[in-house]
Amino acid sequence: MSAFKTDSFGDRVRNAASARKAELEKFRTKTEVDEKVVAEREAARREIVAAREARALERKAAADEKQAREAVEKAERDAALKLEQAAREVEAAAEAERAAALEAERKLARDARYAARKARK
Repeated sequence: MSAFKTDSFGDRVRNAASARKAELEKFRTKTEVDEKVVAEREAARREIVAAREARALERKAAADEKQAREAVEKAERDAALKLEQAAREVEAAAEAERAAALEAERKLARDARYAARKARK
């Protein structure tokens, strides 16, 4: 059996340096691969953002169209309500005119009765 081998200081320094070099090479190769992956991810993110913006524009266009359609419908309803109100006002005026004519007719009949009563006396 061989005795326990102890490394000299120089051996330990060389081993540490070679380990550092190995780690550095590992990092360099990993960063090259990571840069490609990062570029791919960034491109995918850009596509997602572009799609999101396109959907937002579509939603805004749909909302604007809906708002315009609602404004037209409201204008139509308001016009119909004004027309109905005008028709009610005309009907109320006609009813008031009929009531006034009826009242005038009743007054004439009452006056005629009064005159007839006076004529009999």
